[in-house]
Amino acid sequence: MITFQLEFQILEIQNKESLSSVITDLNIIMEPTEYSELSEFVSRAEDRRDLLMFFRSLHFFVEWCEYRKCTFEHFKEKYSEAVRLPEGAASSCMVVQSPRQPGFELVIVWRIQIDEEGKVLPKLDLLTKVPQQALELDKNRVLETAPLGFRALLGVLGIEAALESLITSLCVGENH
Repeated sequence: MITFQLEFQILEIQNKESLSSVITDLNIIMEPTEYSELSEFVSRAEDRRDLLMFFRSLHFFVEWCEYRKCTFEHFKEKYSEAVRLPEGAASSCMVVQSPRQPGFELVIVWRIQIDEEGKVLPKLDLLTKVPQQALELDKNRVLETAPLGFRALLGVLGIEAALESLITSLCVGENH
């Protein structure tokens, strides 16, 4: 839930044929939230005095947050031995670790960005956490190129299928 308060002033200009309105001042007061992505967006909406962009982008931002939450919960339930949500269900990251390979973790960081024009886009990144031994044995630099490979996988399969593929590849041979 995102709570906010709007204060704005409107200047109405009337000529012979029409009446037009212009927002001359916009102030958006947001309750403190775990969504750090919103503060820059709110400032931009205030600077532009653009209520339509604010409401439209906020709507899509909340939808993406809910989708991320449901997706992470789904994988946490389906792969309870391998998936952790360190910050809870509304987390922006999901940790995947193989019970057979302690110390080997994949962290999916899923941010929701709002660009200059108010377009809301998901941004997923993959971080690897592996023992130093594994890095030394990785002659083909698979771990180093994993984030780029994950981005390519996202482009081909989409978010849910890419996450499923990543989790199952780490948990091959385990009962999930």
